[in-house]
Amino acid sequence: MTTETDQSPNLLQTARNQFNNVADILGLETGLRKVLLTCKRELTVNFPVQMDNGTAEVYTGYRFQHNVARGPAKGGIRYHPGLTPDDLRALAMLMTWKCATVDIPYGGAKGGVVVDPKNLSQPELERLTRRYATEISLMIGPDTDIAAPDVNTDSQTMAWIMDTYSMQKGYSVTAVVTGKPINIGGAEGRGEATARGVQYVIREACREKNIQLEGAKIAVQGFGNVGATVARLLAEDGALIVAISDSANGLYNPQGLDLKNVTIYQQEHHSLAGYPNADGISNQDLLGLDCDILIPAAFENQLNGQNAGQVKAKIVVEAANGPSNLEADRVFHDNGIFLVPDILANAGGVTVSYFEWVQDLQSFFWNEAETNRRLNTIMSKAFGEVHKIAQERKVDMRTAAYILAVGRVAEACLTRGIYP
Repeated sequence: MTTETDQSPNLLQTARNQFNNVADILGLETGLRKVLLTCKRELTVNFPVQMDNGTAEVYTGYRFQHNVARGPAKGGIRYHPGLTPDDLRALAMLMTWKCATVDIPYGGAKGGVVVDPKNLSQPELERLTRRYATEISLMIGPDTDIAAPDVNTDSQTMAWIMDTYSMQKGYSVTAVVTGKPINIGGAEGRGEATARGVQYVIREACREKNIQLEGAKIAVQGFGNVGATVARLLAEDGALIVAISDSANGLYNPQGLDLKNVTIYQQEHHSLAGYPNADGISNQDLLGLDCDILIPAAFENQLNGQNAGQVKAKIVVEAANGPSNLEADRVFHDNGIFLVPDILANAGGVTVSYFEWVQDLQSFFWNEAETNRRLNTIMSKAFGEVHKIAQERKVDMRTAAYILAVGRVAEACLTRGIYP
């Protein structure tokens, strides 16, 4: 996976730079800037987990809440050996802006455990999850902080967290997490929600840029849950998926990849390497392919001032969180590349999480068609609002999205005032 140099800003620096850029445009006063740059609550926990061999290991976990002026905190939980507090501060902040961009009543949060789950058995992973859920239970809750899956966590992880929290309460609290299995209060359509949100904004972007989606050439960096699903959905729209990549390998076929065969090959070989009907390609080279739409759907900090100039796509749509920094944004703007930023492009997941939460609270559930219809309405509306600001203020789409989001959160903070 391509990364920035050691001198490049980390994700938190990038998030703060993006905020400060818009705070200047909005003319926010210093005190309010400090509030919006700072996480409201940060919890660090160190807890033991009994391993299968009878020994105990101590793990470090976190739950950070950035801002709750517009509603309960909302954000994913990730398990990753490289997880840092600064990552979580940045991601919690991005969640605040993301929720505000699509105008759902949440603030941002993020959490996780410093662990490589591949090194744990299923029983060890369950014990770790339940103990972590217990440790952060003083912060999470259906009215305070609603967790969701993220990197290396899934619906089963959420089921364990929901059950652990419910056991402590003495009754089932399905709304404490989203992204659960459907049979215990999950929402139909949640598994594909982030990818469908990306699909919907790509349709809008193509209309704005007069690009025919059917036949458009698309490169997707990151062939995980979101990237693979986005590729499939866009192929169903008639687009040609000419390139994909996982963390180590990529594939390129200018005539279009057969995604069904690629998926079968990946499942059988646990890698894209050696797939016979395409050329091998690196993640770096994928970013510079001649294509209509580039979708970074991997990790953060993939595009920067050094490599953004290689991008030939007409549209860049950020399915991942924080894949581009401000220097890359400037290059895209100078080169006439239309960027759909992460806080808009990948907000489908948190939007359908909001739908799931509402359904859990009401004990009244929708079918998948209703979920997708409502998601399309929200994503299209948000795209239109951001694009209108971009045109009126003559700024790029990220700046426009931040103007919309930060403005909404700042207004909520000012309206509520400072307690006491």
